[in-house]
Amino acid sequence: MLAAGAEGDGPFLDRPGAPPAGRPAAWRWLLYGAIGFLVGQIAGTVFGVVAGHVAGKSAAQMSAIAKEAVPPEWYVLSTLLGLWVGFVGAPWLASRRQGTGHFLADLGVRFRWVDLWGIGIGVGSQLVISALYAPFRRDIHDFNGPTNKLTGGAHGGGYLLIALATVILAPFMEELFFRGLLFKGLARLFTPVRAGATRARGAGVVVAVVVDGLLFGLAHGEWVQLAGLALFGMVLATVSYRTGRLGMNMVSHATFNLFAVLVILQQRGGVIL
Repeated sequence: MLAAGAEGDGPFLDRPGAPPAGRPAAWRWLLYGAIGFLVGQIAGTVFGVVAGHVAGKSAAQMSAIAKEAVPPEWYVLSTLLGLWVGFVGAPWLASRRQGTGHFLADLGVRFRWVDLWGIGIGVGSQLVISALYAPFRRDIHDFNGPTNKLTGGAHGGGYLLIALATVILAPFMEELFFRGLLFKGLARLFTPVRAGATRARGAGVVVAVVVDGLLFGLAHGEWVQLAGLALFGMVLATVSYRTGRLGMNMVSHATFNLFAVLVILQQRGGVIL
């Protein structure tokens, strides 16, 4: 889907009829998002239980695994797959019920060569967030805990699978949900429908960017890293608004995650197989 042109790019608010078309549709997109998040949490739990049953784990063992700081890779992968059921299902439902029915177009899944600038955005965001946290690192216990929870218990092929899921699949799924669905709903909800209200529209977009970033941070459930994740979510929301697409977002998000995976790899001495 790489293309040299920029036809159809730019803020979706400037494209007549671009979904969600109007505030009632925006409310429904946000409702689908809430339902999708809940479904993802439930599906993640169910998938984890099923994987545990296949692995021969008892209910007590599964309860302990769910609380582990470094759970096994089969548990991480199964719960991620369950979560993504909601993250894909909600945007699909929004496109079918309150969109044109063209899933990729409604959500803005298009790529241009210019999206490679996302590599710089991802690396730059990691460096900026690291610098902001630097004065507090000595006071933060287990700062890399969230990343270790995903990759710390994996090795060999399991580590490779989790790395691929984190770097390739997670950015795609999360951008569909947080910027393709939620941010568009928020932007349409908070901006005026009348033409010429430039200042009010700008304020509405800022509110949508901030709320989307906060939701992105909160959804990860990592209180120590909430500020950094929320800030990165706001960066991604801004990128998606300016480009009108998710391509650069996905590249930025994938690079951001790759940076974290490489840090863990370096700490392990570079051995994953």
